[in-house]
Amino acid sequence: MGLSTGYRKIRTAVFISGTGSNFKSLIKFSKTNKSPISIDFVVSNNSKAKGLNYAKIYNIKKKVLNFKNKNLSEKKLLSVLKANNIEMICLAGFMKILSKNFIKKFKGKILNIHPSLLPKYKGLNTHQRVLNNKEKYSGCTVHFVNARLDSGKIILQKKVKISKKDTKSSLAKKVLVQEHKLYPKAILKVLNL
Repeated sequence: MGLSTGYRKIRTAVFISGTGSNFKSLIKFSKTNKSPISIDFVVSNNSKAKGLNYAKIYNIKKKVLNFKNKNLSEKKLLSVLKANNIEMICLAGFMKILSKNFIKKFKGKILNIHPSLLPKYKGLNTHQRVLNNKEKYSGCTVHFVNARLDSGKIILQKKVKISKKDTKSSLAKKVLVQEHKLYPKAILKVLNL
């Protein structure tokens, strides 16, 4: 990615749609000495996203856009991100697909975390599909975002063993624990630290 960090942390926005557990985990990571990023902005397509509470708690600027008109929402978003000098975006459970045009503006600087071992199980309802196929392992993947769903270059993955007793929700919890560890590692890797 080649952003020089020096002593200055890279201004980062996190995009969320739900509970924001990865958002919270990234905020905690950003406050550590070894973190090359600062979380300066949060974007959501859901005004009721629980994760927005972390913006209040940690005093992080937020923007909620409904994405009904994707073009308009992305235009607004780009200008807000530019005004706030955002250099990198971390998608964390963001349930909207960004346009090619938007992605181009942040080329190589948008990361996503996905709850499966890509390229298997792209899209939604991953845990149930993994269990239905009687997989022995699942896991999570941090990857660069491109114009195709969950298809960008893989940065890091973490395997999670599936037990016979696992349900959709127990597997989701197991994978989430690993997501919180993997995302910061992937950021460090991308920034060559």
